[in-house]
Amino acid sequence: MTDAYYSDYLRSVIRTVPDWPEPGIMFRDVTTLFKDKKAFRFLIDAFIHRYHDHQIDAVAGVDARGFILGAPIAYELNTSFIPVRKKGKLPFETVEESYELEYGSATVELHTDAFNPGDRVLLIDDLIATGGTMIAAANLIQRLGAEVVEAGAIIDLPDLGGSKKLAELGIDVFSICEFEGQ
Repeated sequence: MTDAYYSDYLRSVIRTVPDWPEPGIMFRDVTTLFKDKKAFRFLIDAFIHRYHDHQIDAVAGVDARGFILGAPIAYELNTSFIPVRKKGKLPFETVEESYELEYGSATVELHTDAFNPGDRVLLIDDLIATGGTMIAAANLIQRLGAEVVEAGAIIDLPDLGGSKKLAELGIDVFSICEFEGQ
């Protein structure tokens, strides 16, 4: 099956919720994709087909939907899974990075021993909007001496500029599908 087939099919399963969380926003709800067993399998397979011949030492999934994607991708790639958590959720010594959101700020953390120097890491989340979360996670991964092979997501919202910001930082970006607007 082609990448276009995966993209078109998965895009058709994603629900759009108008005016949530505020008027003018078209919220892309991936829970419908996770609920549909055929679509979920296609989604994971699309990532596996992309990365099966890459040298990946770890998959880092961003809290929380990146966990849903990252764990089965790591399993299928026969590599480790590392959670990038919201501040205050990890029990061991951490490094943290704060970033701006559309509606405020947030902080993500990694355990200081999450990666070995030189590890090649696939960074996974559900959506790239302004790029703040992915950039913060990538900064943490790099701070620990690992390399971000690529930032992957189900959805890219290119009008919000996040994928462009990641690319400007030298991080390759892959998304299954794009949606215009917010």
